[in-house]
Amino acid sequence: MIANFFVVSAGMVVPASAADVWKQWRGDGQVGVASGDGYPTQWSPSESVAWSIDLPGIGASTPVISNGRALLTAGVDGQNRLLCIDTESGKTLWSTRLGTDKGGKHRKASGANSSPVTDGALTFAYFRSGDLGCVDNEGNVRWQKNLQDSYGEDTLWWDLGTSPLLTEKAVIIAVMQSGPSYLVAFDKLTGKVLWKTDRVLDAPEEAAHSYSSPLLVTIGDKRVIAVLGADHLTLHSETDGKELARLGGFNPTAQRYFRSIASPVVHGDVIACPYARGSTITGVSLSALLAGKGKDAILWFRDDIGSDVPTPAAMDGKFYICGDKGVVTAIDAQTGKNVWQVELPRSRHAFSSSPLIAGDHLYLTREDAITFVVGPISSAEPKLVATNEINDAALDTVASLAPIDGDLLLRTRESLYRLSDSK
Repeated sequence: MIANFFVVSAGMVVPASAADVWKQWRGDGQVGVASGDGYPTQWSPSESVAWSIDLPGIGASTPVISNGRALLTAGVDGQNRLLCIDTESGKTLWSTRLGTDKGGKHRKASGANSSPVTDGALTFAYFRSGDLGCVDNEGNVRWQKNLQDSYGEDTLWWDLGTSPLLTEKAVIIAVMQSGPSYLVAFDKLTGKVLWKTDRVLDAPEEAAHSYSSPLLVTIGDKRVIAVLGADHLTLHSETDGKELARLGGFNPTAQRYFRSIASPVVHGDVIACPYARGSTITGVSLSALLAGKGKDAILWFRDDIGSDVPTPAAMDGKFYICGDKGVVTAIDAQTGKNVWQVELPRSRHAFSSSPLIAGDHLYLTREDAITFVVGPISSAEPKLVATNEINDAALDTVASLAPIDGDLLLRTRESLYRLSDSK
């Protein structure tokens, strides 16, 4: 029901212009930075909500935005569905089936956790059932296949979390689990397999499982895919998937349950890798790793901060890390040293959504759908400037905020809200 009415390189991160879209989870460059300013910092159930809708099913994926439309996934009546929502009105434009919903194991998750990715003409969605589909702007299925039917069953202990990665020619999926683990690239237009490379590493038991998403980065003149999981960071060729470099040591004592959820994030030449169930974060020089320097590519290591689930954001020479209990830390990307730290109010609810930088503020949404706004983040000592609630009974909000023309889209387990500055 409708209620009220970046390319990443080893040298730089360029945010999208205000006219550009939010094509993938974490946005252009996969750094969690919205372009422009004027985003709302305060809202309530009765203020600054342009519209809200009840979604037809359950999901945890973050919306992607293109052509004035929000695209997100859900399990609806036993079916995997890709939904297309008009961002001006909240009206559902179409809903396309992509296989059978496998449901979720964990209370916070579902069979529709992975966020879709779009190039503006085609959208790609991936589900826990193994179904991967390509859909055009009218909701027509261009091609569809099931990775588990082709390459082996899902052996993850919990629910699929990795989101697809889009390149100029391909859509790429990372599968990291016990047994068959691999990267596979499909032609965007036809679904033909372009390449597949095994990624079977020596991580013990559940540590072999990863829910993180791969990154596309440029190092010198090479476009490279970076993948974190199974106790290793690996770099792969974009053109054929060949492994170019490998860094282990993220689990030196071989802990059996170091599954990884948070994805890495890149700023300049540095990739920040959250690991050890939120206990560590490591900064690695991409160029040095690609040059074969191994552990000497590590620039810094922290075992006093980290993030188990939220993926850090990156901007202006800093990484912004949200711990699962709400300790927010900005660190220098080159040195790993603290720039500032803010502790959010304590609660029994954790943080699973990833932080968003919009304007001079950092937005952090807790699982009870309360969003905290910290800023100005350019100052020496940012403060908590707003605590925002919505009228939503769901306590398992894990999707991240998505920016749209100076507004924000908030997706809870069963609803979608457009938040707009009412001033």
